[in-house]
Amino acid sequence: MDFMELRGCALQETIGKRNSILGRHARDSQRLLLELEFLRLAPPCVDKLMSNGQQALAEQLQRNVTIKREQLPARIFNATLANDEFGSFWRVSEVNPSYPENTSSVPVTSLASINALARQWLAGDYRVDNREFELLLYDLSTGDGASLWLALDQQAAWLEGADQVLRQRAANGPLCQGRIRPAAADVLPTVVRKFFIQGIQPRAAMLGRRYHDLMPPLQALEAQLQAVLPTDYRHWQQARDRDLRAYSEAPARHVQNLQNLLKPCGGINGN
Repeated sequence: MDFMELRGCALQETIGKRNSILGRHARDSQRLLLELEFLRLAPPCVDKLMSNGQQALAEQLQRNVTIKREQLPARIFNATLANDEFGSFWRVSEVNPSYPENTSSVPVTSLASINALARQWLAGDYRVDNREFELLLYDLSTGDGASLWLALDQQAAWLEGADQVLRQRAANGPLCQGRIRPAAADVLPTVVRKFFIQGIQPRAAMLGRRYHDLMPPLQALEAQLQAVLPTDYRHWQQARDRDLRAYSEAPARHVQNLQNLLKPCGGINGN
């Protein structure tokens, strides 16, 4: 559509910005903001054209509005889940041993806010503070999705190694039988208290809380955009969720293996 035909409409400036060199080379977030501006300004322009007797042009503009509404979920995906900031959220080379101590609530708030904005736009309310949206994306880039994934992976690997030892011992039969109580029945609970309950379990609890803070708003955003998620993204999403779910359940599995082995001896706390 030639923006010169929309003289007298605020939409004319929006189309001009979109068709400019900067507009054609804009980041996906900027393109989304221009599309939202178009959808916000188009209805009064349609009304103005109709009142001026320019019915054909009004109908052409309305068709463009319909197309842009249909394209909006993909625009939101490109500007959020597919952008560089989201890539940074999932990119890390190593994990600080103290993680997740002192993690910020900013990425969680950012994800929740972006999810709320997407819901608002998809419902037909195209208002947005451009600067605020860009700041939300920046805040997302400072997030710790990759750190969480890697920390849970490392924790699960360590616990799986310990679980293999427990399963091998359990395969030999009950640790305690009748009055027979080996020294391991008293040593193991002490080791569990020192290394697991006092050492690993507190960090596991913090990792679990971080998992339940970060993932729900992210998964809610993905659910809203499910229809337009590319196949490669879906495959990555499924692998991510499968791994994170399994890793986050590793401490509970370890406790269950400990309980199974020590149950004949009076449990983890002994007699």
